[in-house]
Amino acid sequence: MRHRHEGIAVAGVVLVAVLGLAGCPQVLMETAKKTMEDRTTGDQVTDTKIGAGLLSSLADKDKNLLLDVNVDIWEQRAMLTGTVDDPKVRQDVVRLAQADDRIRKIYDEIQIVTKAEKEQRREAAKNKDESKKEGIGQSVNDFWVETKISAKLISTRGVTSVNYRWRSVRNIIYLIGRAGSQDELNTVLEIIRGTEGVKQVKHWVEIKPVVKS
Repeated sequence: MRHRHEGIAVAGVVLVAVLGLAGCPQVLMETAKKTMEDRTTGDQVTDTKIGAGLLSSLADKDKNLLLDVNVDIWEQRAMLTGTVDDPKVRQDVVRLAQADDRIRKIYDEIQIVTKAEKEQRREAAKNKDESKKEGIGQSVNDFWVETKISAKLISTRGVTSVNYRWRSVRNIIYLIGRAGSQDELNTVLEIIRGTEGVKQVKHWVEIKPVVKS
């Protein structure tokens, strides 16, 4: 675990990197996590700049894409999730990610849905309420699922939850990040699969030793 003063420095650098997108909830939410992660300072800053740049590009194309598409970056690997109603839009989002040569791997997991479902999911994203269990079509609310997973991982001994990013999209969980060991990853996957509402788990978690400062 890195020292507190380094974490404070990282938070300051990250904050500067995202000031241009201060109104974007995705960016601000991620900023708060960074002081406790096991990424290097360089990786944290680079990943934040990549994410901020891609979100900015999405907003330039169509601000509603920020409601449709999730962008999670871990050590220059990009996990793209969400829902759109047009395969061309999905291709455009991937091309925006491909345009950043700092990204070493792209996981395109954006789902194609009907226009009606896309609009429903946009409204849900605008007014998300993690306390409500049921969502679109009476399925378990994705935001509710994400919140339950978060609570479980944070409270589990031996799991460093800040080293993971997870998204629930139509009750499929997408996971990226770093595990300190195979046992830790097994625990994380067991917790997620045992969470109510989870239909499937897809992950791109690398097993690496903890970064020492």
